[in-house]
Amino acid sequence: MAKETRGSPPDPMRLFDTHSHIHDKDFDADRDGILRRAERDGVIGILTLGVTAENSGRALALSRRHAFVWAAAGVHPHNAADATEADLDGLEEMARDPRVVAVGEIGLDFYRNLSPRERQLAVFRRQLETSGRVSKPVAIHAREAHDEMLPLLAAWSREMGGRLPDGRPLGIMHYFSADAAHAASYINLGFMISVHTSVTHPKASQLAEVVRETPLQYLVLETDSPHGAPQRFRGKRNEPAYLAEAAAKVAEVKGVPVETVADTTTDNALRIFGISPFVPPTSANRGSA
Repeated sequence: MAKETRGSPPDPMRLFDTHSHIHDKDFDADRDGILRRAERDGVIGILTLGVTAENSGRALALSRRHAFVWAAAGVHPHNAADATEADLDGLEEMARDPRVVAVGEIGLDFYRNLSPRERQLAVFRRQLETSGRVSKPVAIHAREAHDEMLPLLAAWSREMGGRLPDGRPLGIMHYFSADAAHAASYINLGFMISVHTSVTHPKASQLAEVVRETPLQYLVLETDSPHGAPQRFRGKRNEPAYLAEAAAKVAEVKGVPVETVADTTTDNALRIFGISPFVPPTSANRGSA
């Protein structure tokens, strides 16, 4: 709960945007202002994710300029067709950088099919291998692909023992689009579920049900900036400062204080990314990790 003393305003919420693309050209004209607004509104951390080898390099460069911005390196399924083995090797080396805290954005997209399915699968599997070798979580994109994604991740989870080598969760299911039963299945495999700012949209009933049914300790928040602004800013470019809209909606759905949602999801993000001190779960406490 935010602390307040007489005569002073309450402390802002602690929020962590676990998925954005603020290093992209959409933000070139006013990126500093975007970051100032995020800090003003309580965002203590932002993960910006690459979608190609070159784009991942830009994400890393931005993270080196701003202490509260972190990077992820990966090839998006849309770009899998153009990814070379040299690209994938270079991304694995990039993923070892201390400012890179995740392998992503990776996954499968069988909605747009901008890359052939077999190439998407091959590039995805290769990047799962990278995650295991560098001991960093994955940020997974899955659109119209859960039938293929779930068994693939089940096999990988078995290989990994349900956790990264250092004990952290395996990754985050970004911009979650499946139902609550799928969410529970991914959680059982060692993943967290990311709630996007679109949870505020009137037609987001399935995502609201996921929020309702999923324990808060398995949830994180994201904006996917510049995509999918919350309802109050619908039609505008999304940005990390709008993350509070998602926190408020999750609090409403779960019937808990918004500060509880903000603190818990932020602690979840810090833990999975290894940004704060972290104690790996034991067999006795794994269920509450």
